[in-house]
Amino acid sequence: MNGLSQLLQSLGTVRIAILGSVAIGLIALIMFMATRIGSSDYALLYGNLEPEDSGSVVGKLDALSVPYKLSANGRDIMIPSDQVAKLRLSMAQEGLPNGGSVGYEIFDNSDAFGTTAFVQNVNLVRALEGELSRTIRALNSVSSARVHLVLPKRQVFSREKREATASIIIKLKGRLLDDQIAAVQHLVAAAVPTLAVNRISIVDSKGNLLARGDGKERPGNGYGSQTEFMRATHEARLREQIEALLEKSLGKGNVRAQVSAVMNFDQKTIKSETYDPDGQVVRSTQIVEETSSSNDGSDEAGGVTVANNLPEAQAGAEGGIGAQNEANRLEETINYEISKTITTEIREAGLVQRLTVAVLVNGRAAIDAEGKATYEPLGDEALDQVGRLVKSAIGFNEDRGDVVEVVNMPFVEIAVPDFESDPSEEPIFLGFNKQDLFKMGEMGVLAIVAILALLLVVRPLLNRALSADAAGNALAGAGGAVGALGGVGGIGATAALPGGGVDASGNALEGPAGGQSAALQSETLTELDEMIDLAQVEGQVKTSALKKVGEIVEKHPDEAVAILRNWLYHEK
Repeated sequence: MNGLSQLLQSLGTVRIAILGSVAIGLIALIMFMATRIGSSDYALLYGNLEPEDSGSVVGKLDALSVPYKLSANGRDIMIPSDQVAKLRLSMAQEGLPNGGSVGYEIFDNSDAFGTTAFVQNVNLVRALEGELSRTIRALNSVSSARVHLVLPKRQVFSREKREATASIIIKLKGRLLDDQIAAVQHLVAAAVPTLAVNRISIVDSKGNLLARGDGKERPGNGYGSQTEFMRATHEARLREQIEALLEKSLGKGNVRAQVSAVMNFDQKTIKSETYDPDGQVVRSTQIVEETSSSNDGSDEAGGVTVANNLPEAQAGAEGGIGAQNEANRLEETINYEISKTITTEIREAGLVQRLTVAVLVNGRAAIDAEGKATYEPLGDEALDQVGRLVKSAIGFNEDRGDVVEVVNMPFVEIAVPDFESDPSEEPIFLGFNKQDLFKMGEMGVLAIVAILALLLVVRPLLNRALSADAAGNALAGAGGAVGALGGVGGIGATAALPGGGVDASGNALEGPAGGQSAALQSETLTELDEMIDLAQVEGQVKTSALKKVGEIVEKHPDEAVAILRNWLYHEK
């Protein structure tokens, strides 16, 4: 204890404070690492839950006394990783999470005898809405969904029939195509009796109208008019053609195309008649032939006139000769039919007047000299080839002002988090997952810190304490040896060393050499000396003791020679 106190005094206040801070830091680090290793790693149980589902799951975890952590405003629930699979099965058995909606399980625990028909009908509608919401959430692009059904009942003696309608609001993780929107409408219409497909309205969480549901447009049409729907359909068809064509060469996901079409929806009907004068054809021929003859004399004589009734008229009539007349008439009528062409042209709405196409293509992945993946842009020749392919795919017409732009830029993909599977549970190296590797790393760091603490802190302190005690013992032994030398040499020999003797009890004598001996002892206590072996000497002797004896001999050579002579004399 004496040596330890002297060691602390020799270190000083600053060194003691530094050593204390280092020791406290090491102890805190060791305790933290031990706590980390002893505690279980938390993994995602469910993510992006509705508040109702989150409350139900937390209540179940409290009942099972399972520790958990909440994040993302309570929408994500973390539990110990070794209990994730078991609790997911247990929650599924309880019907959790249910997406904040209730399904047909509402009838499992209901008392049918005490329930009115109105309540039963309301529960039926609620169950149907909940089941449809769960089914719609099964789509990859849909995060959550709510369904509202209106199923009117026909009143007694009423001729008016009201149609069933449905309203759906969905929260998207990506983008729904027109075909997918129509698929949702058909899915709901097939599950609800008397519900028409065009009576289903769909809105996303941002307020965008995806399907009008007014009964006038086609399924999946959320546009303001039929002409706008036709334009969007034409643009989507061209866009899909471009991407499908270029992905064969550039790779899937490395092409993005956007098409803008200017279309004329005016409907025209044009009629035209064309006559060909060289194409005459005889259609009909009509011939009329007429012959007539007349005698003027006989007509006058035989005629009853005033002159014939006169007396002298008979004589004159008998002496005259009558004149005869003949007439022939031939009439021919030919009808010709001239060839005529009647053309009726009906121009349907939707004539493309101009196309503008923008194509964004990604570069290629290359390996540099250091073996790292780098981005390599496409050359001008490759971009020209892409432009020619796009023009051929869309039916490019320069006369109507079509424009095609192809740009090469690097793509930045944003990964959508998948809450169904935890990436930390997937094996990474030799069958160990991310959590296992973290545990092994923590244990390795803790072992290294413990070894460094033993080598750099504990061992030096122990060596200093042990060395101080050994130095005190060695100094006492050296004093006894000097006393023994003095005893061998007699009283005169002891007095030959100035103040360097000891008394019979081994204590240092007072005098000039006594102060030197005390200084020598204090200096020896502050040094870390090594033990060496001497020939024909039992045990070990400190090098500092030999050094001090050598210094004494150098300072007092005559006295040392006298002592050595006395030793030699007594040995003889």
